Amino acid sequence: MNIVFDELSANQIYHLMTQTIIPRPVAWVLTESPQQILNLAPFSYFTPLSSSPPLLMISVGKKPNGDKKDTVVNANATNKLVVHIASVGSSEAMTATAATLEYDQSEIEANALELTPFEGFALPRLSEAKVAFGCELVDTIEIGDTPQTLLIMQVNVVHIDDELIDITDGKAKVYAEKLDPISRLGLGEYAGLTAPFTVSRPK
Repeated sequence: MNIVFDELSANQIYHLMTQTIIPRPVAWVLTESPQQILNLAPFSYFTPLSSSPPLLMISVGKKPNGDKKDTVVNANATNKLVVHIASVGSSEAMTATAATLEYDQSEIEANALELTPFEGFALPRLSEAKVAFGCELVDTIEIGDTPQTLLIMQVNVVHIDDELIDITDGKAKVYAEKLDPISRLGLGEYAGLTAPFTVSRPK
């Protein structure tokens, strides 16, 4: 079956893309408003862009009423974001933080989530998250008819739980199965990891 996107609505395209571009990692993003209210939201339109400089990107849609989401408003106001890699064990809490709240309400408080200081970064991080990137916003791009907002962030510091990582001769090994990252599929579906396997690349 071939499907021509020009013949589909934006909603139909969204559902096809999110059910076929799988699995997608979930960025669980913490920001702070100028009024010092912490916001937390998950995004699966998320990817690394480069390692030198170390850049990440999330794509953020609009609120149901058409307003910019709090993540975008806060990032543009403060330039600081903490991007957590969500684990399977956090699936319920992560999904709960996708709810649309008023701007002066915090998903952290609404879901009784615990924070801890993020050494070397201005914002805290989620205590339960095993990987967290302290990021600085470097660019905002509006794209499409809606439009969608692309946030491009440079990583300044990363927290990795000690149980996940070994460093030998300066080279890091992160154990994916211990992180147990959650993957976003389509509709309301998620998945965890299968057993990791290795395929050697040609020299």
